[in-house]
Amino acid sequence: MKKIYSIGGGKGGSGKSFIAASLGALFAREGSRVVLVDLDLGASNLHTFLNLKNPPRGLDEFIDKKIAHLEDVALATSVQNLYLISSARCSLEVANLFYAQKKKLISAIENLPFDYVLLDLGPGTHFNTLDFFLTASEGVFVATPEPTAIENTFRFIKSIYLRKLKQSLKEADIWYLCRDEIVAMSRNGLTSPIDFINILVKKDIEQGKIFEDLLNGLKLRLVMNKVRGQIRENLGRQIVEVCNRHLYPGFDLLETINYDSRVYDAILSKQIFIGKYPYTKTAVALQKAARKLKQEQPIAIGLES
Repeated sequence: MKKIYSIGGGKGGSGKSFIAASLGALFAREGSRVVLVDLDLGASNLHTFLNLKNPPRGLDEFIDKKIAHLEDVALATSVQNLYLISSARCSLEVANLFYAQKKKLISAIENLPFDYVLLDLGPGTHFNTLDFFLTASEGVFVATPEPTAIENTFRFIKSIYLRKLKQSLKEADIWYLCRDEIVAMSRNGLTSPIDFINILVKKDIEQGKIFEDLLNGLKLRLVMNKVRGQIRENLGRQIVEVCNRHLYPGFDLLETINYDSRVYDAILSKQIFIGKYPYTKTAVALQKAARKLKQEQPIAIGLES
């Protein structure tokens, strides 16, 4: 059964593309067919992590209707079974997709003929980014220990919940039940999804319970990246505990990954990190993260460069 993972976060520079490329390579190493989709529209760089300079084709051809099937622009990488759909050739305006274009792209992603589809998203809380994130079976948030990054991560998480709730209400044709209250609360700053559920319960107890179950069903994982100094693994656990307490249960700490200057070295040498440094602590942490996502036996991390 195909699995789609979205990899996002509220702040740029957290290492989302590095995590996406590494997990994709590890999944592919086990024989699964894997495709990475670069949805950091307007600021694409995933191809650099995979040593694909100037991708010859990409997402632009699908958006411009030059090809009919999204899988036809998937590029083979140096790792067997690992493919990339790049957005490097897209114009700068691609970050502002029209609604119809977005829906077409999401539908195409859901129908990609691969075992694993990993979506590398841009930072921020733009509606397109949130909708791409919600396309996935499971979501992975990547954060760094800085206070600003953590604050942006919380904002991103709350935005995901709000977007999911609004979409579901509209699909069920009961948005009218609480539209005015939710719009007013949104203008005053994003609050906990619990507040929105309480509104629904007051309006319609049965519908409130339905959407409480819906939000409980979201599977969300956290990766604490670039951790160093006095920061310890318990920071990630503390963030997860706060999310489970004030949002909805279902958050999990996927892995804590220490800062490693060799990541930069691997990029400069145009090699995938887990292939160049397969037995480092960082590579082992990435292996653990991939194993937790797959919920299988340990994944081999020796890759051919």
